[in-house]
Parts: sequence; C-alpha cells; structure tokens
Amino acid sequence: MTQRNSSVKAVDGRDRCVVFVVDDDDSTRRALARLFHSVQLRAEVFASAQEFLRSERADVPSCLVLDVRLPGLSGLDFQAELAKADIRIPVVFISGHGDIPMTVRAMKAGAIDFLVKPFRDQDLLDAVATAIQRDEKRREHELMITELKAHFQLLTPREREIMAFVASGLMSKQIAAKFELSEITVKVHRSHLMKKMGARSVADLVRMAEALGVTPAPALSQKR
Repeated sequence: MTQRNSSVKAVDGRDRCVVFVVDDDDSTRRALARLFHSVQLRAEVFASAQEFLRSERADVPSCLVLDVRLPGLSGLDFQAELAKADIRIPVVFISGHGDIPMTVRAMKAGAIDFLVKPFRDQDLLDAVATAIQRDEKRREHELMITELKAHFQLLTPREREIMAFVASGLMSKQIAAKFELSEITVKVHRSHLMKKMGARSVADLVRMAEALGVTPAPALSQKR
C-alpha cells in the first residue's frame, strides 16, 4: 500500500458499517485495520476464511477485503462458497500475485474490484466505499420487498387477482368483464388494495407488482 492523499471518499453512516479483512499476513491485517480506522471505518480482521466463517458478524452494511492467496480455502474459492451459502457481502480482492484469468474470474463472480499490491490507499478506500454503498442498497431493497410482501398478505384473494390485472395495464371495465363483475365493484376492490399496499398511484402499484413478481394467473389471462 502507498500513502493515501488527503481526499478520502466518505461513506455515509461509517459508524454503522464494518470492513472485514481476511489476509494471512499479520502485518497486512494490521496495516489495513489502521487505514480503515483512520477514516472512522470499523474493521475486523481474520487470518483465514475459516476464521471469518466461525465469527459472529454484526448485521450491518459491510464489505469483505479478501486476499486471493490464503491457507486452506483460497480467496476465489471462498468467494464461490459465500455465493453458495447466500452470503451476499460485496468483495474487494487484494493480491500480490494477480493475473488476468484470476481477475476475470473474480469480477465475473461479482467482485467490486481487484487490486494488485502495491496499491494506493485511496484506491482501496474508494473500492470499499463503493462496496458498502452497494450493500446498503441491497439491504434497503430487501427491506422494501419484505414490507411489500407483508402488505400483499393483507389483500384478499380477489384483490390480489385484480392487482395483477391493474399492473398488467387493464382498465377496470376490462377487468370487470374477466371476472363477470360490475365495473364499480372492481373500482372498489382497486381502491381497497391500493390503500392496503400503500400505493399512491397506478404507477406505484405497477412497480410493486413487478418487485413482487405478481402476474395474472394464466387461466384468468385467457378468459374473456
């Protein structure tokens, strides 16, 4: 690593974030911990992938700074194991022996960056900031989906069916014909479901349906 410049890219809510460092070299672990602490980022260090997996980790926005060459499970294999276990923590690779195939494999598997030693401190800080911001967005999206699912569970079966057709672009009159209902009845159902979902407009409802994967049942779609 080389001396960083005076302009450090900020990470919002740094006191709520954590950077996990997995590197078998003790001096590298200590240097990285000092670097992250210098910009008020919490850092937790580990000597191996196994040690990281055994640890109890805070459920906060985070990223993993991972050495490619590790004893036992290599960094690239560890990245694959994390994906299999559905541990979706963004990874920034560091290595003193990087090559093109290694870099391509890491990036195709979703790594944020692949930095070859010696690298600039600022490059690592920038990569970590990007990784944490990505993890924050993922967490926000997952929370939104959880809330949408909770609202969707409040709908009656009929309201769910009508929501699917409204989101697919059908007018109330067209939906009424499919269900053999009056148009006013469909409008009442639509009003109720929009309130339950917290949708302020049809556009809102369309976005919610897309996020939830709500589509009309095939049999109903074909019914005239």
